Amino acid sequence: MAPPHTATPIDKNWQFRQATDDDSAYLPVGQFPTNVHLDLLHHKKIPDPFIGKNELDVQWIGEVAWVYRTTFAGTQLPKGAEAVLAFDGLDTFATVRLNGKTILEAENMFLPERVNVTGVLVQDGDNELEITFDSAYLRGWKLVEEHPDHKYICWNGDDSRLAVRKAQYHWGWDWGPALMTCGPWRPITLEVYESRISDLYNKIELDESLKSAKVVAHATTEGTASKVQFSISLDGNEVASQTADVQDGNAESTFSIENPELWYPVRYGKQPLYTVKAVLLSETDEVYSVSKKIGIRKLELVQRPLKEQPGTSFFFEVNNIPVFCGGSDWIPADNFIPRISKQRYYDWIKLVADGNQFMIRVWGGGIYEEEAFYNACDELGVLVWQDFMFGCGNYPCWPELLKSIDREARENVKLLRHHPSIAIWAGNNEDYQVAESDKLTYDFDNKDPESWLKTDFPARYIYEKILADVCKDLIPETTYHYGSPWGGKLTTDPTVGDIHQWNVWHGSQEKYQNFDKLVGRFVSEFGMEAFPNIKTIESYLPLGKDDPDRYPQSSTVDFHNKADGHERRIALYLVENMRYAPDPIEHFIYCTQLMQAECLASAYRLWKREWRGPEKEYCGGALVWQINDCWPVTSWAICDYYLRPKHAYFTVKREMAPISIGIKRQEHKHPKDKYTRVHIDTKVQVEIWGSNLMLEDLTVDCVVKAWDVESGKETFSQTVSPSKLLPKNRSTEIAALDVPVEKPNAGLEGRTVVAAYLYQDGKQIARYVNWPEPLKYLHFQKPKSLLAELSEDGKTVEISAEVPVKGLSLESEDDEVKFEDNLIDIVPGEVVRVGVSGTKAGTVITTQYLGMLN
Repeated sequence: MAPPHTATPIDKNWQFRQATDDDSAYLPVGQFPTNVHLDLLHHKKIPDPFIGKNELDVQWIGEVAWVYRTTFAGTQLPKGAEAVLAFDGLDTFATVRLNGKTILEAENMFLPERVNVTGVLVQDGDNELEITFDSAYLRGWKLVEEHPDHKYICWNGDDSRLAVRKAQYHWGWDWGPALMTCGPWRPITLEVYESRISDLYNKIELDESLKSAKVVAHATTEGTASKVQFSISLDGNEVASQTADVQDGNAESTFSIENPELWYPVRYGKQPLYTVKAVLLSETDEVYSVSKKIGIRKLELVQRPLKEQPGTSFFFEVNNIPVFCGGSDWIPADNFIPRISKQRYYDWIKLVADGNQFMIRVWGGGIYEEEAFYNACDELGVLVWQDFMFGCGNYPCWPELLKSIDREARENVKLLRHHPSIAIWAGNNEDYQVAESDKLTYDFDNKDPESWLKTDFPARYIYEKILADVCKDLIPETTYHYGSPWGGKLTTDPTVGDIHQWNVWHGSQEKYQNFDKLVGRFVSEFGMEAFPNIKTIESYLPLGKDDPDRYPQSSTVDFHNKADGHERRIALYLVENMRYAPDPIEHFIYCTQLMQAECLASAYRLWKREWRGPEKEYCGGALVWQINDCWPVTSWAICDYYLRPKHAYFTVKREMAPISIGIKRQEHKHPKDKYTRVHIDTKVQVEIWGSNLMLEDLTVDCVVKAWDVESGKETFSQTVSPSKLLPKNRSTEIAALDVPVEKPNAGLEGRTVVAAYLYQDGKQIARYVNWPEPLKYLHFQKPKSLLAELSEDGKTVEISAEVPVKGLSLESEDDEVKFEDNLIDIVPGEVVRVGVSGTKAGTVITTQYLGMLN
């Protein structure tokens, strides 16, 4: 009989010290897994790098070597058993010694390593495990010097990062600090066994009717055990069970499930997760077991010709349902990954799901995320776009590095491929754009991979050969996309593949009102910066509320914005759109958040308009850069490091609601002849459309109202489209009419607010208020009877005013108070009700709005 598998965490008694300082004493670690910054912080050996400009004072940490060590008790090895040390993640250049013998030289942060230590392990007595972490920064530069023939190009960080398989954002990015970590960042375990299951993989096939599923469970085994018992259960109830023989280290069983419970993205259905369990048997005794949760679903990327427009579609279809993927891009939620708890991951993904977002893109400059991240996506129904870990560079391709990359890709695909939330894998972030910008060699029609290695863009071999082969071998049923963005010959082609739309903020710095002209088949990045909550700013000011740098243009506040030219670009978009002042800082923060919210809502609204139904999926998704931050900072994030939503979070949530209505103002000029500059007939129209993302047709009434901003007087109220059909899962044009004004030809369009409402059976189901732009030209009237009253039960805030109010912000000093909506436009004669939680006796709700200080 084979002995059972045992796994002992090696997580106790760890100590660390600087390797090059023989006089330094070993200190106990603050936690495990860990990294050196966390341990130095634990012992108050360094200032918190997130506060003030302390980042500058801790740069030395990344340029020296560090040693971690522990002792653990030996264990008796049963006859025939082996002892293996499993290192789930070592960051990054690590020399591992067990009882004085070197057992591993690791050089890839993303690679789990397993080392057979049977001949080195002390069975009676203590074992000493020591890991020396070399400077990844210095090793990177050494590798660059050893391979001088490569053309090193990178955006963000420096060239040394391209030579190192480590989270690239550790070199610093345009939203994050440069903090070069090292250490045992994922668990270490001692395993003792004769036999084990090294991989459990499930291939799922769902027929077109969605009524019958075939699940093929495959186990790869090590050792002498001869049978594997497979079972599938749902909610603790066994669905099926089979036992299969092990042949050449493999066992397989096929299950047929009739009328399976299907996994859907949030809002489209439920997220049932089946458990597939494999038990390794020696004779009849259980020696090892492993289980994974899977979702039964059909998911594919649809790229097909379109009607009336060139190119091809790019959208995801889940269980035969086309899904407009409004969502976000994700960066690591902390510079110090080991301190991100499972609960924090869940809270982040719940914030995404609660914000009506269906997809999150794991960006290629971070990490293959923790299981807790993907588990939360599975449970909450958020689709995942998963990048491989390459970003913003021209990566070198010497043979040893390619071997490491191949191993890295295979191990991480195996770890993650069971998650039903993962919809697509992409080879890199913006590396094809780097190649384009520097005019590197990229002959799209050349399909000879070996020849790519001889060009100045050898990384094409990684994306189109190595990673493509890995995905073909391990996940042939899942889409692999060469990069993000990638569309073939040009990454900027709006008619093929996905694009990153940075001509707002970066590039040509277009007005965000023109996002409809900047559309692509799928926009996987776009964004606008805004300041975070004042509490977040105070958290990094050394003296908090009393800090003399507590103003928007201070050197400390500027330090906590890593984007090049951020001062000019924030100011540009502010000054183009609204009147603002830097004092008080709270109102300046409000103005930047209003500007960001208007910008991003405009993109979602205008691009979702292009989701026009079958064969007219002109835009299949929009992922905003970005949902989160890795430290307290001013950035493109729509929720800051402390999970505090900025106002854009709420405007995006409204635009991605099941039913929404949109308005676009268009100016039409008709000169009486081709030379005149005087005799020009100008009409300003509002185009109105409805977006129905539900899976059933709706019949609605569209009501349009208008007010004069300066007088507050209502100038129009009419049902412009009674009994209008809004077909399911698309946007539909409703009406186009002149901006309704009290006096025609008096130029009043520029001071007229237009609101459109959708009603179903007399109940309002959508609203949108459209304002003349730029907002800075409007003469806002300050409301005399603005109300934002908390209901008696503390669950609702009721808002109203006697004049139009732009961007009413609901605020509370208490972080426990959470609003379901915010930054709301108010028009006379209407009461808007906003859900709220976390209130208590004495809760005070305050407000801000545009023009309140003018």
